[in-house]
Amino acid sequence: MYTIGQISKLFHLPISTLRYYDKEGLFPNMERSSGIRRFGEKEMEALRVIECLKKSGLEIKDIKQFMEWCAQGSSTYPQRKELFLRQKERVEEEIRKMEKVLDMIRFKCWYYEQAIQDGNEDRLNEMLPNHLPEEIQLLYDHAHED
Repeated sequence: MYTIGQISKLFHLPISTLRYYDKEGLFPNMERSSGIRRFGEKEMEALRVIECLKKSGLEIKDIKQFMEWCAQGSSTYPQRKELFLRQKERVEEEIRKMEKVLDMIRFKCWYYEQAIQDGNEDRLNEMLPNHLPEEIQLLYDHAHED
């Protein structure tokens, strides 16, 4: 069993966040000893799932709904699976967007490395938009897709 302070350090979360999650009912069976919260393996796993869902863009009210489904048992497996399928699609879309961002950054790193070597951007401007080295052209094109 862990104290709230230990969990705060382990998960790099403020104690106030953990208290908020508890207040919202996200740890329904948490043990308390003399009013002090005691986090066990169940709460730690719940916290991992909560943080995953938060990072995927799910709001606390929806995470609370998920936790309620968990408490209801196996009859809610379809709803839980559907929730994760939706979040999976959302995260995959965000990854696609970030890959475009990363390709623009890669292109600009190459661009400015060349500009530094040349002392100006004249040669580079002549190459844009369709006469870049093949691997750089791929980055440029992907970054500029609609």
